[in-house]
This record gives sequence, C-alpha cells and structure tokens, in this order.
Amino acid sequence: MSAVLTIPHRTPGGLVLNPNPQRQDWFDEPETHRTVEAERRYRQERLAGAFRIFAKYGFDQGLAGHITARDPELPDHFWVNPFGLHFSRVKVSDLLLVNARGEIAVGRGPLNRAAFAIHAAIHEARPDVVAAAHTHSLYGKAWSSHGRKLDPLTQDSCVFHEDHGLFEDFNGVVYETDEGARIAEALGPRKGVILKNHGILTAGPTVEAAAWWYIALDNACHTQLLAEAAGTPQPIPHAMAALTHEQIGRPGGAARAFDALWQGLVESEPEVLQ
Repeated sequence: MSAVLTIPHRTPGGLVLNPNPQRQDWFDEPETHRTVEAERRYRQERLAGAFRIFAKYGFDQGLAGHITARDPELPDHFWVNPFGLHFSRVKVSDLLLVNARGEIAVGRGPLNRAAFAIHAAIHEARPDVVAAAHTHSLYGKAWSSHGRKLDPLTQDSCVFHEDHGLFEDFNGVVYETDEGARIAEALGPRKGVILKNHGILTAGPTVEAAAWWYIALDNACHTQLLAEAAGTPQPIPHAMAALTHEQIGRPGGAARAFDALWQGLVESEPEVLQ
C-alpha cells in the first residue's frame, strides 16, 4: 500500500495551514452577487465610494465628471451623481436613478446633461457595460490634446494595448445624445477611449473595473507624457504587449485593485454608505 501524503493543519512552528489549499490568481474573476436588491446596493456602495476615491486622486475639477452604474433590475436605467455635489461628499443616498429619457426616477437632482448624453448612449450601445467613468483628470486632458492613442510603454499601460479607442470630433460640451452615440462608437468593444481635446473615459462590467481602469488610464497618460518629455521611449513589441494585456487586463484584477482602495475609504469615511 502506497503512503498517502497529507498536509498537516499545524506546522511545528505553530502555523495553521489550510487543509485544502487552492490556487487563486489575483486577476481571477470576482464572485457574482446575490439578489437583485443586494446587487443594487452593492453597486450603489461601490459607485458612491468611487467618487470619493476619484476626489483623492484629484479627478474632481469644478462641475465636470460623472460615473454611472447600470441598475440590475432596470437595465435601461443607471445611477449617477447629482450635478454640483463635490465628489468627496457623495453618499449612497445622494445617487440619482435616471431612465433612458433623462428623467430622474429616484432621487433629487439636478442631473448633469453631459452625463446623460454620454452615459445613456454607452449603456445603450454596450449591454455588457455595467459602469462608465469620465472626468477631466489632468493627465488625461493633457494627453488627449495629442489626438492619438497611447503606446504600450510599460507593463501597466499594456492593460490598454489595442483596448482603447480615439474620439477625434471635439464639439464643446457634450449636450446631445447623438454626440454621445459617436463617443460610444469610438469606444466600441474596448475598455477606454481618449476624447481628443477633452479627456478620457472608461467602461467595464463592474463599477470597480470601470473606476480602476480610469485611474490606470490616467496614470498611463501621465507615464507617456513624462517619457516623451524625457526623450524617445521604446514601446514594448506587439506580441509581448498583447500577452501582457491578456495577463493583467482582465476585469477581475481591476476589481481587486479598486476594492483595496474602497475598503480603506469605507473605514475612514463610513458615512459614504449612508
């Protein structure tokens, strides 16, 4: 009879081991959620937290900026921040539920017209998108003035390798849904889009993914601005950039990166959940 190798529950040094260890990579997909009511609350909490996290990153200039989350029960409705409330003060109870006609179904406005024009079109064009984020972040704005896509200069920027679009038709503040539809077309099936002379936008299958990818896209813009100011950067070859994108560009990894920020926020600012 062959011997059976067992893993002890406690090592000689007193360390307790998992008797049934399982491998889980950091970029694995997160678990799905619960009831419709629980999922709605989950999205609301992450959405309210995302605004406060964006404020900490400085993505809170003036009245510009919005993040939306599709409602899990009413897919043609989305939750969004009220116009004029600073990102650092947003709570769950402040969020507005807006329908496909731009009417406020839950909450008290006002509603940012540009938020509706852009996000309604994205949510309609991309049924897979749960959340989308757009603000006037400093480095996103600066890079957008170049009117071109980013290069895969670093491991981190490979998250967006062949996975971001370019919208070149700047026409001032986006107030009309037809322009929102053109932005959605430029985004296509990708996770981000550079809006020439305007800024950046990201979209994802969770609030966490859309929000983290926005942070990451602004960081990639910052990195390329610095690299090009310092000299002539050398991009990662396409094959390696594509492999790296597959390794680190998944929404599961983005969700976990965001969740680490969200947990710290809730601990220090628990009123966000009110």
